[in-house]
Amino acid sequence: MGIIKHIPNTITSMNLLSGIMGVIFTLQGRPDIAFPLMLAAAVFDFCDGLAARMLHAYSDIGKELDSLSDMVSFGVLPSLMLYKAMDGVSPAWVAYLPLFLAVMSALRLAKFNIDERQSLNFIGLPTPSAAMICGSLAYFIAKTPDGILAHWAETPVFLPLLAIVLGLLLVSEIPMFGMKIKKGNTLLDMKRTAFFTIAVICLVVTAVLRFNWSFAILLVFSVYVLENCIFALFKVDQ
Repeated sequence: MGIIKHIPNTITSMNLLSGIMGVIFTLQGRPDIAFPLMLAAAVFDFCDGLAARMLHAYSDIGKELDSLSDMVSFGVLPSLMLYKAMDGVSPAWVAYLPLFLAVMSALRLAKFNIDERQSLNFIGLPTPSAAMICGSLAYFIAKTPDGILAHWAETPVFLPLLAIVLGLLLVSEIPMFGMKIKKGNTLLDMKRTAFFTIAVICLVVTAVLRFNWSFAILLVFSVYVLENCIFALFKVDQ
């Protein structure tokens, strides 16, 4: 058990390493490398929890390490990707507004660690979801510089507004469904079915229109946010 207990933390450390490397490549103006590193971090983030459950290797250190890693990979990295996507925007100071997302991500992760309501579902937008929207958008803009999203990114409003909205959603009290399996929860199954159905449609639309693959990720996670906000607006309980 001596070695086995360190496996989840080792996987979590790979999440952190991926995030750090993503930050480096972002500052070098390489979102085309930074976003795949964010995706790798997300895979490690999923696998560390899975490994901990399978190996029964939970630890307080692992919980804290997971939050610290997520802060880099899904807090600092996406906010810097938006910051770099605003290179050349006037006035120059507005490019710093996306860093608001990093601050809100820290608050979100701190709340998650002490909030006992979030064992199955989430209260507020999960940091990886916000990160995927920002990372895929920055990647898509870099790959399609003549597209409408790239033109919006050249304005002093679009990306800062996106960061502020996502940041507020991170610390909001809006319930967001999770993907952990719970038998007998018909309403939760309905929400997931609706999400996965729309997600498949997003993939098809991306393929038919021959958009860059990152656009599908942008659409899927945007749908996740919108669906949960609509459920909350109409008070569809978890």
